[in-house]
Amino acid sequence: MIWLVIGGLLSAAAVAGIGAYLGPDDLRGCGQSPHAGNPACAKVDAIVAISGGDTQARTAEAIKLYKQGWSSRLVFSGAALDQSGPSNAAAMKRQALAAGVPESAILTEDRARDTAENALRTLAVVPRQEGVPRRIILVTSGYHQRRASIEFRHSFSRDMIINHPVRSDSQWSAYWWLTPYGWWLAISELAKILFISFSGGA
Repeated sequence: MIWLVIGGLLSAAAVAGIGAYLGPDDLRGCGQSPHAGNPACAKVDAIVAISGGDTQARTAEAIKLYKQGWSSRLVFSGAALDQSGPSNAAAMKRQALAAGVPESAILTEDRARDTAENALRTLAVVPRQEGVPRRIILVTSGYHQRRASIEFRHSFSRDMIINHPVRSDSQWSAYWWLTPYGWWLAISELAKILFISFSGGA
């Protein structure tokens, strides 16, 4: 009996560890708004949300951060799956406009087809003050945050990437481990992270 209990505890710890590893949140403990007294919780140059998965949830989280005052600029990145239609970034912009974000606060990058391109192409979109490292909050789904941050840190090598995942969306929740799809997402992300590490892509 005791071995069943120990096994259950170890399994629960492993699940919690995987979830925490895939979805780091650098704003945890900062509260709902920035404050200059703590550099880790200060206002940033841009909030960047990348499309894919539950794009609407990612966009909504970025909008929330904008309205909480974390930045005066939103950046949306992502091409369209159907190249004959508007880009994902354009759809994200429409969602932000409908939520009351002024158009002057929104920048879009509509050519990126994957996470590596999100990072590389966004690099040219986020404004830079000469000689001053940029600070951006990166928003994506919880299962995708770790890999996205690796790709962004590779491209934004002189800048600071602050992680803030969507904790719960239509594809990922606190109970991701209860579904086969949740495990598929977790295992595939871990495999992609290993591939990036061994291939020297980041």
